Amino acid sequence: MKKLVFILVGILALTSCKSEFEDNSDRFKLGVFEIPAGKGFVKETIIRKDSIQISKHGDHVDTLSIKWKNNFFYTLKYINPKNDLQEDPMFVQINKIHKDSYDFTVKIGFSKFSKKATVYKVK
Repeated sequence: MKKLVFILVGILALTSCKSEFEDNSDRFKLGVFEIPAGKGFVKETIIRKDSIQISKHGDHVDTLSIKWKNNFFYTLKYINPKNDLQEDPMFVQINKIHKDSYDFTVKIGFSKFSKKATVYKVK
């Protein structure tokens, strides 16, 4: 009888436990995003589809390839670079995930240059 009670309590404990954290961190891989102006950034609208990212800022539209290493790190590379700076890849590290946004750090090539900002998912 004790074994039966122990087994029932164990089953009840296992079935009643539910993680409060739902891992849907890949939700930032597709869709429409925005980086607001400020902190060294101009307002930028980003559209992600498959392995392509289209960035619109001011009158400029750039197309970049995007390669995800995992849900928290990706690399961007201009498809048609217009200058030497755009030849280098951009390494993006997602630092913190919020409900509809994430904080990130971007580093250009293997330089010491890096910037931090927040991306908001709008669609």
